[in-house]
Amino acid sequence: MGSTDFGNFNDFCKGSTLPVCNLFSGPAHNQNGPWEGCQLRGIPLSGGRHLGNLGSILLCAVAIVISVLLILKSEKKRAAVGRREMQMFLVGYILISICEIFSVGVFPLNSTVRVVFSAIHIGLITATTWILMTNAIIGYQLIDDGTPLSISLVLVSAVVLFIGTGYIALDTGLQWTSYWDSSYELPNRNIALYVLYQLIPLICLVAFFVLETILILRILGEIRPLAYLIGAALLFAIGQVFNYAISRYICDGTSGKIDGALFETLFTLLAVVVIWVFWSSITEDDWPIQTTTTYEP
Repeated sequence: MGSTDFGNFNDFCKGSTLPVCNLFSGPAHNQNGPWEGCQLRGIPLSGGRHLGNLGSILLCAVAIVISVLLILKSEKKRAAVGRREMQMFLVGYILISICEIFSVGVFPLNSTVRVVFSAIHIGLITATTWILMTNAIIGYQLIDDGTPLSISLVLVSAVVLFIGTGYIALDTGLQWTSYWDSSYELPNRNIALYVLYQLIPLICLVAFFVLETILILRILGEIRPLAYLIGAALLFAIGQVFNYAISRYICDGTSGKIDGALFETLFTLLAVVVIWVFWSSITEDDWPIQTTTTYEP
């Protein structure tokens, strides 16, 4: 099993509400696994069921609406570099928010359905952070943005990551091959998902912020967009602190009514909005109007 914590999810699941935890807690496949910890109960329903995370569910609905509005606003920025790629990122975030309602939202579902939503959720996180990173690369205009080549490269690579990550998550939760069955036992070790779900998104996010910082300082020579970029990074980081470090204390303090996932959803939404504002601030809304001068004899 290894002597380090690399690849282990038990500590994460003990103190956080994560879609990956639904995979390791068979046969119920919910957030209550062998790691124990505070149980998120939320609002009681009939038949002993609970709607665990109503706040996150409502915020996900808000995130979907806001993202649709941002996609529509992006459409009006016809001259913006990476417009289609930014819209692809927002579509990915919308799909993540939909899945989050049924995975992190602790929505009362059949266990198999919850595994499917959780696996799709995990795959989308990996693919969407990849799309965000490629958006930063496209800003350097190594290839023309918005072209079939650019869109195909981003989309195909993201789909490959989504399918690969999603398959491993599904195989873990549904035990098609039983290859990942050891993940069900403490310390819930699954190196493949650890790399694909934890490390790759982190690497993509760090790469995005580094590439964009270099772009605005060294190439564009602007300072104000850096404030938006730093703001987005801080908002996202705060959300992760709530989810990974503070969540268990919130859950204990509220007797399982809410946990850090609520705040993680909120701050991630704010971070996505600020990322869009940052992108909008460094791009043109429309093509410059060309004027012609006529000379009269």
